[in-house]
Amino acid sequence: MSAVSIFTTVFKSIPHLAIVVLNLLWMYLTLGRRVRKTRKAFEKQLIQQGMSKQDAQRLSACYEDLKDNITGMLKQGITTMRFQTK
Repeated sequence: MSAVSIFTTVFKSIPHLAIVVLNLLWMYLTLGRRVRKTRKAFEKQLIQQGMSKQDAQRLSACYEDLKDNITGMLKQGITTMRFQTK
């Protein structure tokens, strides 16, 4: 491959990479709000079915744990990828 074709390929992929990065950023920023809404709705349903508020909060904590695990995996993947390229 010549340098021109490599440059052309990289130049054409920049908009697609930008879209992917912006989508990932948007998902990361809105994930906390979505998890809070999901927890509140889940707790509300459990309380309506007769469960105590403390037990409902304890059960809904798994959503927060799952969010933390997902963001931790993404951060670990980014840092691992960053160190491999050096």
